[in-house]
Amino acid sequence: MIEHRTRMRRPGVQERVERSVFLSQLLLSAATLLLVAVSVVSTPTSFVNPLYFLGLMVIFGTTGLAAAVPWRRLPKTWIVALPLLDIVGLSLARLAEPALGVSLLLVFPVIWMSTHFGQAGAVGSVIFSAVLLWTGLGSRFITDPDNAAALFSAQAPAMAVVTIMLSFVSSVIFTTNRRARAQRVLLTQQAGLFEAALQRSRRQEQTLDEIFNTVDFGVVGYDRDAKINFINRAQRALLSRFGASGGIGLADIVYKEDGVTPFGDSDRPYQRAMRGETVDRVTVWMGSPDQQQAAVLVSGRPIHDHNGEYDGGVLVTRDVTAEVRAVQARDDLVASVSHELRTPLTSILGYLELALDDDRVEPDTRRMLEIASKNSDRLLEIVSGLLTAASESHEGLALNLAPCDLSSLLTEAIESASPLAAQRGIDFELADLPEISVIADAFRLRQVIDNVFSNAIKYNVEAGKIRVSAAEADYGVEVRIADTGRGMSEDEQGNLFDRFYRADSVRGSSVHGTGLGLSISREIMREHGGDLRLESIKGKGTTAIATLPVNRG
Repeated sequence: MIEHRTRMRRPGVQERVERSVFLSQLLLSAATLLLVAVSVVSTPTSFVNPLYFLGLMVIFGTTGLAAAVPWRRLPKTWIVALPLLDIVGLSLARLAEPALGVSLLLVFPVIWMSTHFGQAGAVGSVIFSAVLLWTGLGSRFITDPDNAAALFSAQAPAMAVVTIMLSFVSSVIFTTNRRARAQRVLLTQQAGLFEAALQRSRRQEQTLDEIFNTVDFGVVGYDRDAKINFINRAQRALLSRFGASGGIGLADIVYKEDGVTPFGDSDRPYQRAMRGETVDRVTVWMGSPDQQQAAVLVSGRPIHDHNGEYDGGVLVTRDVTAEVRAVQARDDLVASVSHELRTPLTSILGYLELALDDDRVEPDTRRMLEIASKNSDRLLEIVSGLLTAASESHEGLALNLAPCDLSSLLTEAIESASPLAAQRGIDFELADLPEISVIADAFRLRQVIDNVFSNAIKYNVEAGKIRVSAAEADYGVEVRIADTGRGMSEDEQGNLFDRFYRADSVRGSSVHGTGLGLSISREIMREHGGDLRLESIKGKGTTAIATLPVNRG
């Protein structure tokens, strides 16, 4: 109640209340003036009747009250006096001049009360009007008893019709108004929910903006027309280093991984992303070769609407200059150290072989020399692997493609690995191999097979098994090499193909390695258009799966 009164005191609400009261009364006054004009033309003698004149004065006087009284300062229930006075005035005029149809104007106060005073106003207005109308008719019976029967038969049907009409109007107005109020309440609730959702959306948008502007990698959002609609602080900072300010700004200053070869017009990662393609971790160099450049890792993902149509996308860039420089420095160091180690190792192996060829060497000394020779061979193998990895990281793989028999490569590799496997009691199980001819680099494929066999032997259990199979499929050729070794956990499998990676479970063991074999092997298979993957279960072994596309053979 206090809240309601507070709202009523606000200037806007006050003016609306007084305006509504006056306009409601003004409608009836206008209709009454029209009735007066009609009566002047049709029945000028009606104004002689003091009851008719009194009824009109009541209506016009009520209009004056509606305009003069400050209704905003009074309780709302006081306003009901105005339509009640209108009903009294119209009833008096109708009693004086029943032929003018004054009773039809009762619709106005009935509508007013039904609209603003709910069910009580709707029912009360009809009852009050009916009581006055039928009371007036009854007074005519008293004043003119001789014509009572004729008067009743002449006016009673019209009075009944008016009463029914007023009842119908009040019920329709009340029902409609109640439905409208319910709809207003619903709309108000929905507006509140929408406003709350809008506030949450704005808050989330502000939070996302702050998050995107806080992270140290660039984020760019764009629509289906390649128009930039979002670019964060990190991306602007990256662009400003190269004098670019508008849009993505990288069309003319990006080069391939070597830093000097420019991208083709349609091959630039940014153009590909704008066309709706997925860009997955592409490294580009920003800046001209004659100035300081920056290596940027670019990824892009398209966004689709609810119909699956392309609707823009998001581009993420990250400055990886430090990481790329560190990898290059590491590879340079590995290559340099490996090259320097190779020459003395070759000399050591040569002299060890000469010493072992001497028949005068004592058995105990020969045993120590054989151990030294074996470990020197192992060390030379490691150095050669490091040199190969460093060379390939700079120059890439050079393949010498020619027809070769994959089945023969597998058989020869098993024969070469069997002596080492026999030392641990490991047996090879070779399935019946069909004749599989492929166009590939036989030397590189043998390198892959030897690497996988080496791992299957090193990480197998004593007296374990290695199962080898090969088959042709619709998508190409598939080679499977399964061991019964220790297997790997999911965490270990996630980094298996990273250069120099060795699982924690084998770092402190007697199994030696550089962590380069699998990385080099997968790179060889991918250069052939195929792939190399591993499936492993902890404690149950590992299966290496090498594939070659069908168009290679």
